[in-house]
Amino acid sequence: MSYQDVFALFWNQVEESVEEGSFAKLTMAKTIGKPNLKNIFLRPIYSEDDFKVLLKLRYRSREIEDEEDELTLAEALVVLKSHLKSHFSSVLLFTTKKDVMFKVNKKGAGSITETLPSFSAVTQARRDEE
Repeated sequence: MSYQDVFALFWNQVEESVEEGSFAKLTMAKTIGKPNLKNIFLRPIYSEDDFKVLLKLRYRSREIEDEEDELTLAEALVVLKSHLKSHFSSVLLFTTKKDVMFKVNKKGAGSITETLPSFSAVTQARRDEE
């Protein structure tokens, strides 16, 4: 199974966690090479009739300010996919029920592992003061 197919299964778990209200955070880590982009984070923004995420791009260089943007989950997926396998080899989903890790190895194969949850509660995202 290609890493794209495995990532689609992983993303289903992201969507399920949002529907359940257990989505706590998503992190892209394990950079490939030494890109200036250090991490990508998604934090939840729940409202009565809508769900959005705060997307944060964190850079290694102090000269480049971190970027934040409020996006729908579908919009965030496009951003994450564009960095997967080119800049990052793993994506971690943190929910209040379990942690799920997606990894792409050097041969391009994807895998999913689950562990006990790191978060016991969901914390709403807030934009950094500008």
